[in-house]
Amino acid sequence: MPPRIAIVSDIHHGAPSHTKRGDAALDLMEEFTRFVADARPDLVLDLGDRISDIDRDTDLRLQAEVAEAFRAIDVPVHHICGNHDRDHLSVADNSDILGQPLGNETLDLGDWRIALWRADAKICRDEARRGFNLPEPDLLWLSAMAQATDRPTLVVSHVPLSGHAQTGNYYFERNPQYSTYPQAARSRAALAQARQPVVCLAGHVHWNTVTPVDGITHLTQQSLTESFTTGGEPAGAFGLMELTDTVHWRVLGDDPFELRLTPRATRWTPPMDPFT
Repeated sequence: MPPRIAIVSDIHHGAPSHTKRGDAALDLMEEFTRFVADARPDLVLDLGDRISDIDRDTDLRLQAEVAEAFRAIDVPVHHICGNHDRDHLSVADNSDILGQPLGNETLDLGDWRIALWRADAKICRDEARRGFNLPEPDLLWLSAMAQATDRPTLVVSHVPLSGHAQTGNYYFERNPQYSTYPQAARSRAALAQARQPVVCLAGHVHWNTVTPVDGITHLTQQSLTESFTTGGEPAGAFGLMELTDTVHWRVLGDDPFELRLTPRATRWTPPMDPFT
């Protein structure tokens, strides 16, 4: 059987917020646990935003409840912090609750490398510099990883790097600056150094998307509890990805999606100059 990864993103456990049905999160995590038991993947990826933040004390409690839900899963689980995990809590707080380090790392799965790019996802609330800001050490790690990889690589993050259009997105059509890092172009340039096929997988934007940029395919997975695409009911999105020469990605739930692609190391011809 080819390497298989189960994926859950943007759980948003807590009170309902905007279109996020956080009140359904723990019940849906029980469904995800049963899904993992049936699918028997090699590992589970949690793409972050486990909670909808309130304040430090509440967030500590909510994170602990989600961590307890993950303990029912009997395959390795790898977590990433999202912006809501970081509003009132540090990376160290999340690490203590989840019981694992939360720094950037790689692991090999069959013929693939999984790059867990846990770049800081805290949103700055300062009026002078509002939004995400990518720390230089995280960018340098991504660049070094891309240069060193010797096999097809799946780059996993919370915040997507494609810079894809947010037209129609409930949260980000009118707030596109919060949908990616302001340094996303530099991140894509870092990935372009890879001599192997690269596929990127992220959460954060609460919908299923596919965006090829410079020969690298960027994917985002729907939130477990989002409802703006599903008529007010939580999407209940679970992902399953098989990695061979072809990437087969399926998202189950009420917002289903399926994709097969054969990633290549070829980079595109740079865009031409303006017609004028």
